[in-house]
Amino acid sequence: MTPKEQLREWIRESRRIVFFGGAGVSTESGIPDFRSQDGLYHQQYDYPPEIIISHSFYERNPEEFFRFYRNKMIVTGAKPNAAHLALAALEKQGKLSAVITQNIDGLHQMAGSREVLELHGSIHRNYCTRCHKFYGLQKILETEGVPRCGCGGIIKPDVVLYEEGLDQRILQKAVSYIRGADMMIIGGTSLTVYPAAGLIDYYRGNRLVLINKSATARDAHADLVITDPIGEVFREYLTAEAADGNAARQPDEKL
Repeated sequence: MTPKEQLREWIRESRRIVFFGGAGVSTESGIPDFRSQDGLYHQQYDYPPEIIISHSFYERNPEEFFRFYRNKMIVTGAKPNAAHLALAALEKQGKLSAVITQNIDGLHQMAGSREVLELHGSIHRNYCTRCHKFYGLQKILETEGVPRCGCGGIIKPDVVLYEEGLDQRILQKAVSYIRGADMMIIGGTSLTVYPAAGLIDYYRGNRLVLINKSATARDAHADLVITDPIGEVFREYLTAEAADGNAARQPDEKL
């Protein structure tokens, strides 16, 4: 049995799947990751990207922060890929309990997923730091420089910057889902960003699947490793499931 066939069999047998994903889930949708050769960390700016998207830099130089944020952190027109669509389908079937994501693009929700835990926030939520009025993404896109609320406060994206802590309520909910999972699929992440990467340690089952186009530091701890782009893996999964479904609906031939 090939690794991808094993993945399909385990998905069929499982009822409480939890998915944990990183930037690699969205790269096939045209959203750049951070650490690959073409990622944001390898591009040239006046400041390193990890400095620009830190809380202290945001406080000191909001103009430069928002210039980078609009140019590089927001990708308009991005659409869900096969990975997003497959996960939404599994949730609809009652097999997947939750998606836990490090991404801020909202593509899981666009694909139809309902229980999405966004560890690092979302570009689609923005709020005034003075009066706390909520704004959607369009407000950021239609303004220049530092976006301001009617009260004069800065409109800050609801994303977790470097030096900022994760939402403890979301973390606790993620841990609860992982502890109760009978299968955990991790995809599109190198598992190097903590504390998010540490969530893997709460899984106690024997169906831990790692899907990533390159090796991760936790491959040796996995029950199944697939070294391919996650969008490609789930595209093949959807195709195989559709083929099986069509075959099952064909009437028996009468001799």
